[in-house]
Amino acid sequence: MDVERLNKPALAVIDKDFRHDLISAASSRGMPGLRFVVENVPGECVIEHIIDAQIDERVINEVIEALTKALTEEEKHPKRDIQKIPRIIFKGDLTEVNRFFYMRGFTDGLPIIPPTEEAVQEMLTGTDLPAEYVVSEEIPPRLAKATVEKIAINAVMAGALPTYMPLLIAGTKTLADTKAAFGIWGVSTGSWAPFWIVNGSIRKEIDIYGGVGALSPGHIANATIGRAMGLIARNIGGVRQGIEDMGVHGNPCKYSMVTGENEEESPWEPLHVERGLNKEDSAITLFYPNSYVQVLTYSHDARGILNTAIYNIPPARGGILSLILNPALAKILADEGWSKKDIQRFMKEYARCPRDKHWFNSMRVLPKELIPFSEQDSTPLIAGNEQVIIIVSGKFSSYVGLAMGGMMPEVTFVTKKVELPANWKQLVQEYKNIVPTYIRY
Repeated sequence: MDVERLNKPALAVIDKDFRHDLISAASSRGMPGLRFVVENVPGECVIEHIIDAQIDERVINEVIEALTKALTEEEKHPKRDIQKIPRIIFKGDLTEVNRFFYMRGFTDGLPIIPPTEEAVQEMLTGTDLPAEYVVSEEIPPRLAKATVEKIAINAVMAGALPTYMPLLIAGTKTLADTKAAFGIWGVSTGSWAPFWIVNGSIRKEIDIYGGVGALSPGHIANATIGRAMGLIARNIGGVRQGIEDMGVHGNPCKYSMVTGENEEESPWEPLHVERGLNKEDSAITLFYPNSYVQVLTYSHDARGILNTAIYNIPPARGGILSLILNPALAKILADEGWSKKDIQRFMKEYARCPRDKHWFNSMRVLPKELIPFSEQDSTPLIAGNEQVIIIVSGKFSSYVGLAMGGMMPEVTFVTKKVELPANWKQLVQEYKNIVPTYIRY
């Protein structure tokens, strides 16, 4: 667009697999007539003879033609294709509704709960905001408005309860926050997945789980809040698999990666307090890891625990990450005098890899004593203390969890305060008994 403002002809040269992605991005920004030429160079390829073989005479000729031929009337006066969608789009039984929604790309591949007028109205009891209230003017990547009613519709589809609406509204605000970079990580080839961390009293009130198997399926709040946010990203933001979402391998964590911090068993202040909120507030924090690992630590002292953590960080420079400690490991560290800030400083100082032209393939050997590489010979894996968050979640004492996130200095964790409706206590009381009860043998 900047080139066009200079009255210079411009076009995009794209890989064949990004054709639909480009059309979507251009049309959502008022440029449906953007010219482009398709080539077959493998994504991110830097091998010259492969590039030369694919950028053949056809591509060069098409580039010249696209840059020199006159503009069409449609290109001179582009118009957005705004379709008026009826309020009721389908009537049928459960199977028919699911097939209709799935065949139109409205689902994540799993069955949905039909968003009927009655179900959406019930969901809206979870907020004092009117249905037409705009939570965000632009949700990336297609820059659509997120109204309270749209959030409620996707919440119903995910199987959520009305008590989850305050979290979903706050979560939608995090997607719109440029510091979270949802417009990058949500569509990246790197297959990043949203990690939602819940703090405050709302965890207990709606049964957000943070105990044994904290990130596993099994609890309706964790499962449907994560799923609802995925549907909001898809149906409001416009993140569709293979069109805007170009993740190479994809990521199963995109279905739902939600945990509550185990504040009651943590020896430190909770995450939302670290991030500037009051302890009595409830909050949701978002960042985008593309991998999660759980690592067995064979030592039960502070040095062994932290050594395990830093030597399992992938050598991706400048990334942000969450260190997930169960209560037993957190207690060991705290009893030895370690604060969260101490742990952050330790990880920044010692998480390094040798500096060479093939740094990403360098092997790091676990030393008996932690001696930092010299600055001349190594590259830090963590650029600053603020790029690490530490939460207490899960149970038992032998494993360290690491969720590794994006590698851009302007990208960070985003925390939003949850605003509760006036009828919150009554609402919680109404849905409090919807909890799993397992048969004991």
